[in-house]
Amino acid sequence: MITYISILRGINVSGKKLIKMEGLRKMYENLGFCNIMTYLQSGNVIFTDKDAKGNEISETITRQIENDFGFDVPVIVMTIDTMKQIIDDNPFLKDSDKDINFLHVTFLSSKPQKYDLNIIEDKKLVGEEIFVSDNAVYLFCPNGYGQTKLTNNFLETKLKVGATTRNWKTTNHLLKIAQEIVPK
Repeated sequence: MITYISILRGINVSGKKLIKMEGLRKMYENLGFCNIMTYLQSGNVIFTDKDAKGNEISETITRQIENDFGFDVPVIVMTIDTMKQIIDDNPFLKDSDKDINFLHVTFLSSKPQKYDLNIIEDKKLVGEEIFVSDNAVYLFCPNGYGQTKLTNNFLETKLKVGATTRNWKTTNHLLKIAQEIVPK
């Protein structure tokens, strides 16, 4: 069994695309996944599956959400190893002066191909920092994520890939939950 972490974009935000976690867990169960756990109400689902089919899983979940709930929801799926790599590679952890409460990770659906980093960096507010990797964008937003212009929509447009953001605490907690799953 392989443990996966799936991150849904844009559900249960401002009263739109409402999905109850119990309904989401049931949908994952109906797809044949096991050991299903959700975290918070924002579409974080940890589960196991017997096959290693990464991108196929993302597409399957997206299609099923549309069938069951009636709206399109982008889904990014990764293994524990990928999540651990994303966490370990955060360049802002090397600076002990950075308050981790202002760290965020924007998970990417695929590797960005061509993009102009200068255009992205021009959107930074005073004190903000950004680092783009193959599978994640690391953000330090000392004014709070709600104030940044480096949003999902902006990054998706400039990087030409799907994206969804989680704060540092949630990112680490998802890995912790995934590591504690004992496949049945």
